[in-house]
Amino acid sequence: MNSSLLGDYAVFGVLLLAGFAFVAVAMTANRLLRPHAPSAAKALTYECGVDPVGGDWAQVQIRYYVYAFLFVLFAVEAVFLFPWAAVAASFGPPAAAEMGVFVGVLVLGLAYAWRKGVLRWQ
Repeated sequence: MNSSLLGDYAVFGVLLLAGFAFVAVAMTANRLLRPHAPSAAKALTYECGVDPVGGDWAQVQIRYYVYAFLFVLFAVEAVFLFPWAAVAASFGPPAAAEMGVFVGVLVLGLAYAWRKGVLRWQ
């Protein structure tokens, strides 16, 4: 093995150890310097500044999760699509075809959600 490669691994190892040491020192300093005064009032459940009322179980409709999932899906699409569109001319036709397949799959997913009635808010 080349000695310069071993030197690179040594630098990586030293940086890794320094990172772990930094985290350990920060956690220890936090533990030593924080105020610690437990009380019964601090152990109570706190919910938006209001004393909790009722049980601890609530049913949430699935449509909220589906909307959130679809939002994340299309946000990720935008993250991939906008930078690609900025430099699309330099990529050529094969890259345009690949992006067409990518957008097509997302359009199929949107059409499926629309057909299933997921996008209808009641």
